[in-house]
Amino acid sequence: MIAAVDALRRLREGNQRFVAGVRGTGLPDGATRRSELVLGQEPFAIILGCSDSRVPAELVFDQGLGDLFVIRVAGNVVASSQIGSVEFAAEKFQTRLVVVLGHSHCGAIDATIDALEHKAGSDSRGLRSIVDRVRPSVEPLMSTELVRNRRELARQAVRANIRASANQLRHGSDILETHIQHHGLLVVGAKYSLDTGEVDFFDGLPD
Repeated sequence: MIAAVDALRRLREGNQRFVAGVRGTGLPDGATRRSELVLGQEPFAIILGCSDSRVPAELVFDQGLGDLFVIRVAGNVVASSQIGSVEFAAEKFQTRLVVVLGHSHCGAIDATIDALEHKAGSDSRGLRSIVDRVRPSVEPLMSTELVRNRRELARQAVRANIRASANQLRHGSDILETHIQHHGLLVVGAKYSLDTGEVDFFDGLPD
């Protein structure tokens, strides 16, 4: 079992390699690693990220097979299935770090802002369910001066949505609360920049 702070350090170092375009030299080759993982896994971090094809967690953090337990859903929103997936990894594998990973230029955020501005949206109930989960974190921003600057509004909305999802994981599950209070589980929020490749860990970091 890897402590949360050590797992966080590994992710930061991996992202630094990704930004620099340098692949880690300590990663075993695919065939060797596959055979090692047949009978089990020990992921050192849980990543709840967006489904966006431009943000694959294993590449962004320069990790290999079996290193990360990745849950992906548009808008990195939290519903019962996402909570259950995090609970499973925390209980089954004793993984001690959870990262909610959002990103810049997020389509789910843009769709939510459009909906709050009463612009025409999709008729899909499924898509509306995602917007409805993002809405509570974005709606308060619509009554501020940010509405005059769509780019800054979207930037702040991404961060607010990440914070909201991380907070839901911290307080939406008795199992996760127990792991946080007694077993060293850490839930942090982070934002990936499509422009630079950098991940900014900004929410829930240890002192």
